[in-house]
Amino acid sequence: MTSSTHDTHAAPSAPLKPATLERFAREVAKYPEAGKQSAVMACLAIVQQDEGFVSTQREREIAEYLGMAPIAVHEVTTFYNMYNQHPVGKYKLNVCTNLPCQLRDGVTALVHLEKKLGIKMGETTADGLFTLQQSECLGACADSPVMLVNDRTMCSFMSNDKLDQLVDGLRGATPGEAA
Repeated sequence: MTSSTHDTHAAPSAPLKPATLERFAREVAKYPEAGKQSAVMACLAIVQQDEGFVSTQREREIAEYLGMAPIAVHEVTTFYNMYNQHPVGKYKLNVCTNLPCQLRDGVTALVHLEKKLGIKMGETTADGLFTLQQSECLGACADSPVMLVNDRTMCSFMSNDKLDQLVDGLRGATPGEAA
């Protein structure tokens, strides 16, 4: 039996904290009892906010809490780029490589970042600052190449010069890290 990447990063963690379970309860309360599974994305986001990623252990705990099959939670975790299945760098860079972005240099942007950061797509820099990922679609085809930083900040028209400025700026914004 092989284990997935996120199983190998840490020993089993402590049970969910009472404060986390309280946050789960607030999310579940937004839905009728029969629809409490609708809170799965919110519960995943809470765990990720607290721990930085969603382990398979946490997926199982969320599944148990919501009364759903663990595989159903895992399907949500693996479908969306916003859920990290293993620890990631301080800055997660998602570059859109869907067809419209490919036609407008999306892959070129990804390759440029791989060279600049010295990592391949899916990897994290040795200093723990950057994780580079590809995205299927960020919904900004007319602005390509586009990327999303830490699942929150959309960056459009990312030429190699703009990519360099972004990476250098993020490095400079991190106290104690080498530029």
